[in-house]
Amino acid sequence: MTHEEYFAALAEPRQAEVRALHALIRESAPDLAPTMEFGVPGYGRYHYRYASGREGDAATVSLASRKNSISLYVSCVVGDRYLPELFADRLTGASVGKSCVRFKRLSDVDIGVLGELLRAAAETPAAGAV
Repeated sequence: MTHEEYFAALAEPRQAEVRALHALIRESAPDLAPTMEFGVPGYGRYHYRYASGREGDAATVSLASRKNSISLYVSCVVGDRYLPELFADRLTGASVGKSCVRFKRLSDVDIGVLGELLRAAAETPAAGAV
Protein backbone atom coordinates (compact mmCIF):
# COMPACT_ATOMS: atom_id res chain seq x y z
CA MET A 1 0.00 0.00 0.00
CA THR A 2 1.18 3.54 -0.75
CA HIS A 3 0.48 6.78 1.06
CA GLU A 4 -1.92 7.76 -1.70
CA GLU A 5 -3.83 4.48 -1.45
CA TYR A 6 -4.07 4.90 2.33
CA PHE A 7 -5.44 8.44 1.98
CA ALA A 8 -7.85 7.53 -0.83
CA ALA A 9 -9.41 4.79 1.33
CA LEU A 10 -10.48 7.33 3.97
CA ALA A 11 -13.90 8.98 3.93
CA GLU A 12 -14.23 12.74 4.03
CA PRO A 13 -13.69 14.87 6.00
CA ARG A 14 -11.00 12.62 7.53
CA GLN A 15 -9.25 12.19 4.18
CA ALA A 16 -8.69 15.95 3.86
CA GLU A 17 -7.48 16.16 7.47
CA VAL A 18 -4.93 13.37 7.01
CA ARG A 19 -3.77 14.78 3.67
CA ALA A 20 -3.23 18.18 5.34
CA LEU A 21 -1.20 16.52 8.10
CA HIS A 22 0.82 14.68 5.45
CA ALA A 23 1.56 18.01 3.75
CA LEU A 24 2.62 19.53 7.08
CA ILE A 25 4.99 16.62 7.72
CA ARG A 26 6.52 16.89 4.24
CA GLU A 27 6.94 20.66 4.64
CA SER A 28 8.32 20.54 8.19
CA ALA A 29 10.54 17.47 7.84
CA PRO A 30 11.37 17.08 4.13
CA ASP A 31 14.41 14.90 4.85
CA LEU A 32 12.23 12.19 6.42
CA ALA A 33 11.54 10.07 3.35
CA PRO A 34 8.00 8.65 2.98
CA THR A 35 7.63 4.98 3.85
CA MET A 36 4.86 2.58 4.81
CA GLU A 37 5.42 0.80 8.12
CA PHE A 38 2.89 -1.47 9.83
CA GLY A 39 0.20 -0.45 7.31
CA VAL A 40 0.31 3.30 8.02
CA PRO A 41 2.14 6.20 6.36
CA GLY A 42 5.57 6.78 7.85
CA TYR A 43 8.35 9.29 7.37
CA GLY A 44 12.00 8.46 7.88
CA ARG A 45 13.14 4.96 8.69
CA TYR A 46 15.52 3.72 11.31
CA HIS A 47 16.78 0.46 12.69
CA TYR A 48 16.39 -0.05 16.43
CA ARG A 49 17.96 -2.42 18.91
CA TYR A 50 16.97 -2.55 22.56
CA ALA A 51 18.98 -3.92 25.49
CA SER A 52 16.59 -6.89 25.55
CA GLY A 53 17.92 -7.89 22.12
CA ARG A 54 14.72 -6.99 20.28
CA GLU A 55 15.42 -5.20 17.02
CA GLY A 56 13.70 -4.15 13.83
CA ASP A 57 12.84 -1.23 11.58
CA ALA A 58 10.32 1.53 12.21
CA ALA A 59 9.29 4.97 10.99
CA THR A 60 10.63 8.03 12.78
CA VAL A 61 7.22 9.71 12.39
CA SER A 62 3.98 8.06 11.35
CA LEU A 63 0.34 8.98 11.16
CA ALA A 64 -2.79 6.92 11.40
CA SER A 65 -6.49 7.52 11.02
CA ARG A 66 -8.14 5.77 13.93
CA LYS A 67 -11.86 5.36 14.58
CA ASN A 68 -12.16 8.39 16.90
CA SER A 69 -9.01 10.37 16.18
CA ILE A 70 -5.96 11.05 14.09
CA SER A 71 -2.77 9.80 15.68
CA LEU A 72 0.69 11.22 15.05
CA TYR A 73 3.48 9.01 16.36
CA VAL A 74 6.94 10.49 16.95
CA SER A 75 9.52 7.98 18.14
CA CYS A 76 12.34 10.46 18.86
CA VAL A 77 13.77 10.96 22.33
CA VAL A 78 15.69 13.64 24.17
CA GLY A 79 17.30 12.23 27.27
CA ASP A 80 14.71 9.87 28.68
CA ARG A 81 11.63 11.63 27.25
CA TYR A 82 9.89 11.32 23.92
CA LEU A 83 9.50 14.54 21.92
CA PRO A 84 5.68 14.65 22.16
CA GLU A 85 6.00 14.70 25.97
CA LEU A 86 8.21 17.79 25.70
CA PHE A 87 5.58 19.57 23.58
CA ALA A 88 2.52 18.39 25.56
CA ASP A 89 1.87 21.68 27.38
CA ARG A 90 1.77 23.49 24.02
CA LEU A 91 -0.46 20.94 22.28
CA THR A 92 -3.70 21.93 23.93
CA GLY A 93 -6.66 20.31 22.22
CA ALA A 94 -4.75 17.05 21.82
CA SER A 95 -4.25 14.00 23.98
CA VAL A 96 -0.50 13.47 24.30
CA GLY A 97 1.08 10.20 25.38
CA LYS A 98 4.74 9.28 25.45
CA SER A 99 5.22 9.14 21.70
CA CYS A 100 1.72 9.87 20.39
CA VAL A 101 -0.35 12.98 19.74
CA ARG A 102 -4.07 12.30 19.20
CA PHE A 103 -6.73 14.76 18.06
CA LYS A 104 -10.13 14.65 16.37
CA ARG A 105 -9.45 17.41 13.85
CA LEU A 106 -6.26 19.13 12.77
CA SER A 107 -7.89 22.43 13.71
CA ASP A 108 -7.95 21.23 17.35
CA VAL A 109 -4.18 21.73 17.63
CA ASP A 110 -1.76 24.57 16.93
CA ILE A 111 -0.29 23.80 13.49
CA GLY A 112 2.78 25.90 14.30
CA VAL A 113 3.56 23.77 17.35
CA LEU A 114 3.04 20.57 15.35
CA GLY A 115 5.47 21.94 12.76
CA GLU A 116 8.04 22.61 15.51
CA LEU A 117 7.58 19.08 16.82
CA LEU A 118 8.09 17.64 13.34
CA ARG A 119 11.19 19.77 12.66
CA ALA A 120 12.63 18.59 15.99
CA ALA A 121 11.86 14.98 15.04
CA ALA A 122 13.87 15.35 11.85
CA GLU A 123 16.89 16.39 13.93
CA THR A 124 16.53 14.04 16.93
CA PRO A 125 17.51 10.37 17.19
CA ALA A 126 14.72 7.84 17.45
CA ALA A 127 14.39 5.61 20.52
CA GLY A 128 16.80 2.70 20.34
CA ALA A 129 18.21 3.77 16.97
CA VAL A 130 21.44 2.10 15.94
